[in-house]
Amino acid sequence: MSVRGSDIIAVLLALLFPPVAVALIAGCSCDLLINFLLTLLGWIPGTLHAFWLIYKKMRAEEQYGEGGFRYVGNGTYEPVYHTQQPVQAPNYGSTA
Repeated sequence: MSVRGSDIIAVLLALLFPPVAVALIAGCSCDLLINFLLTLLGWIPGTLHAFWLIYKKMRAEEQYGEGGFRYVGNGTYEPVYHTQQPVQAPNYGSTA
């Protein structure tokens, strides 16, 4: 697993203030709210949640390649296919 500079920054932010790291990874989502509440409960739960999201992002980069995935929530990613499919004319009433 290769570590990029953005991953190192995310880990450092997760150590200092976990919701900022989660906001960079997940954007304004339920994960950010969950992490904020976990951080209010204690620094360690929020940091562990942020580390888990960073780990899942690194796994997605390894599996799909850089930029080949999108975040769908709850620490899960799905592939993004950049292939162009040919445009087909609609078959209005035809059987072919």
